[in-house]
Amino acid sequence: MSDNDDIEVESDADKRAHHNALERKRRDHIKDSFHSLRDSVPSLQGEKVCSHAGSLGGRRSGGVGSQASRAQILNKATEYIQYMRRKNHAHQQDIDDLKRQNNLLEQQVRVLEKVKASQSTTFPASSATGDGARFTNSKGGTVSAFDGGSGSSSESEGEVPQAATA
Repeated sequence: MSDNDDIEVESDADKRAHHNALERKRRDHIKDSFHSLRDSVPSLQGEKVCSHAGSLGGRRSGGVGSQASRAQILNKATEYIQYMRRKNHAHQQDIDDLKRQNNLLEQQVRVLEKVKASQSTTFPASSATGDGARFTNSKGGTVSAFDGGSGSSSESEGEVPQAATA
């Protein structure tokens, strides 16, 4: 055997060792990522990651010391993401409804300010006592400018608007 053959053997062994170290680092990174994902999903917090994805231990549900397989972690994370998307969508709809309601109320304030200004110049000694202006809100309901906006409440809340007494 020549010296060149020994160098190639050592070089091959170094390559294998380097490759093994890189592969171990990659596996550790994946394992840490699964731990982070598991800890981000409320229904999986506190569970261990099953090192044997096909083992029966990974198929247990709940309980102290139970283990979640990687497939279970991915499934639960997917479910949780879908749940949060639905929740965000509902919140965004609520925000949009509140913005529309706010715009309606601002419009009512402007009308009331105009009515007040016109009444104070036309009838300085009298107060406003009529039905006032009426508006149609985004849900098709009619709202009086003088009822405090009670008719603009959400239909889903099941509230019955009460008329203001003068």
